[in-house]
Amino acid sequence: MATAVLETPEVVSMEREKLAVIDTDIHNTVAKPQEIWSKYLSKQWYEYFKMNGLRGRQGQNYPRGTPYAARTDAYTSSGGRPGSDLGFMREQLLDAYDMEYGVLNCLVPVGNQSNLQFGAALASAVNDWQIAEWLEPEPRLRASLIVQYEDPDLAVAEIERLGDHPGYVQVLFLTRTMEPMGRRKYWKMYEAILKHNLNLSVHFGGDSIGPVTGAGKVSHYIEDHAGMAQAFQAQVTSLVYEGVFEHFPELKVSLVEGGFSWMAPLMWRLDSSYKKLKAQAPSLTRLPSEYIREHFWISSQPMEEPPEREYFHQMLEHMDMDDKIMFATDYPHWDFDSPDQALPSSLDLDLRRNIMAENARAFYGF
Repeated sequence: MATAVLETPEVVSMEREKLAVIDTDIHNTVAKPQEIWSKYLSKQWYEYFKMNGLRGRQGQNYPRGTPYAARTDAYTSSGGRPGSDLGFMREQLLDAYDMEYGVLNCLVPVGNQSNLQFGAALASAVNDWQIAEWLEPEPRLRASLIVQYEDPDLAVAEIERLGDHPGYVQVLFLTRTMEPMGRRKYWKMYEAILKHNLNLSVHFGGDSIGPVTGAGKVSHYIEDHAGMAQAFQAQVTSLVYEGVFEHFPELKVSLVEGGFSWMAPLMWRLDSSYKKLKAQAPSLTRLPSEYIREHFWISSQPMEEPPEREYFHQMLEHMDMDDKIMFATDYPHWDFDSPDQALPSSLDLDLRRNIMAENARAFYGF
């Protein structure tokens, strides 16, 4: 484990060395949706949009004090929506922290549309917009491919259409899907992802017909925000127990914006259950924790902050996933993590270097 506390003057001096930065969670968004849909949707689907609008399954809305879940300083000088202006993003994020790469996770609500074909059309429009207005103008950016993942045939068609584009590095799911992600319904998407040398990314959010918790619907945004980790745990459990990684041994999955302090206890619990109930998961050939440590990467944001410094090191030791934690800012959201402040200064320099860039470099093949 590489979690030793820095103490010697020589090591402290090394820590001040400039580290490469790869941001694995940047949220670009549409400034004026009407203009994007009129430009990138087909005539048929644009007319449908004008008649029906967007009809998603709504979850908890952001509080009025944080519209778009954004930092107050992320609005452009003209009041433009945070994350909608590439030039401002360059100035405030990419250039400010001299980032080597940034990965875009566009959260325009296309995967949760009630009309799945319309959702697929919106996804294609967003993907074409990302290429033309983000990836081509800015070589440091890569992006997540947006798909209508609740209809695997439509999703596979989009992966086949753009999966080989060099700007796309992964396919994006929101963690609250209509069914657990281990279900065979989704397997043909995993096959297409591997065919095109992409990764699978599972991000905070989504609004399936079920509540975010196992105990019913919540009353407040704070419960929805903090409780989303439960959905991530359910997806990890489903992907492992339903044998996805036995069928797709090359599949790599990133968990973004779901925290990670829960990972070690979850591994312990899944291992314990498996030892007692192996017959319930007949396709598994190893302990669940072994699949998790091999196939899952996790974003650093939100960074858990235990009350004592040594607890953070203990958490990393229990997880034993130092090579799987990737840095993320969550720009331009209100809980943004700054590259120069996010990690505890007590972490070993090599571990800081790996989290800030090298783990993501390995995951994405940069």
